[in-house]
Amino acid sequence: MPNYAEYFDKISYKPTWFIGDRVFGRYHKIPFIGTVGNDTLISELEGPRVTVHLDLPMRIDNYNHSFIIVKPKDLKRLKSMDDEEPLKLPVAGSIPAKRTKTLKSKK
Repeated sequence: MPNYAEYFDKISYKPTWFIGDRVFGRYHKIPFIGTVGNDTLISELEGPRVTVHLDLPMRIDNYNHSFIIVKPKDLKRLKSMDDEEPLKLPVAGSIPAKRTKTLKSKK
């Protein structure tokens, strides 16, 4: 007979998002960026839902929302700047200057 930890691990909801994940998406056609607070399954009828703490408040129906509840499929992971490769320039450490026309001197 398995112990309770194995039993509940087998039957419980496995979250898609974890606390602190940075995400973005749209809520009522308004783009947002925020941090995941909770990913849970309250009822089988409603399905899983994610609480997102917004970076900037969102005004809907004359009320400012600082967090929203959305479906996990509506979210996309926000990549951090550290995840991307550094910009490769022809000469290491140089920033290409804007080309300007030079006037040729008349002889």
